[in-house]
Amino acid sequence: MQGIPARGFTLLEILIAMSIFTLIGLASTGLLTTVIDSNELSESRFDKLQQLQRAMTTIERDILQAVPRAARLNGERTDVVMRGGQLDDSDGDSIGFVRSGWNNPQLMLPRSTQQFVGYRLKENKLERLYSNYVDNVIGFEPKVRVLLENVTDFQVEFLAETAAQQNTDEDELDWRESYTGAALPKAVAFEIETEDFGRIRREFSLGGTAL
Repeated sequence: MQGIPARGFTLLEILIAMSIFTLIGLASTGLLTTVIDSNELSESRFDKLQQLQRAMTTIERDILQAVPRAARLNGERTDVVMRGGQLDDSDGDSIGFVRSGWNNPQLMLPRSTQQFVGYRLKENKLERLYSNYVDNVIGFEPKVRVLLENVTDFQVEFLAETAAQQNTDEDELDWRESYTGAALPKAVAFEIETEDFGRIRREFSLGGTAL
């Protein structure tokens, strides 16, 4: 009785099978690479969003805790409690004021619960300036913390009465591009333009609530 002859794959069949597996491998590699790149992009976007949220939270905390306390300027006493607009030390606008609510448990630290803070734009970075004391000696350089990077523009506006409005019964107020006063304005607006999120505007009432 003759046995059934063994039949193998032909060279053509092997080449076709190898081609199919190669195409499947290339497609899988391309899909995996796309997923990895998309995940890295999502993580980078999420990190930038977290940075933006932390920056806006810091700004909101500071501005809503602003107090009408004048700070010494270059060692000289002034009656200015808030100053802002286009100043020499910023690539955009800047603002400076004194805030309260700086935690000092049981007043154990040799400082008050008030703090001078400021904001400015330097080399596409939104910086927060601060010091341990409200009044500092001549030549003191504030500490600097970078809040946000890739910032292309920083603008501050103020809602306050003009001298003419103070002598009338007019209630309508206009946003001003600069402010220097012995009293706090009615509200402050921050406009931050970034490469990642475009222009963002937040308006804060100095009565203690966000507009």
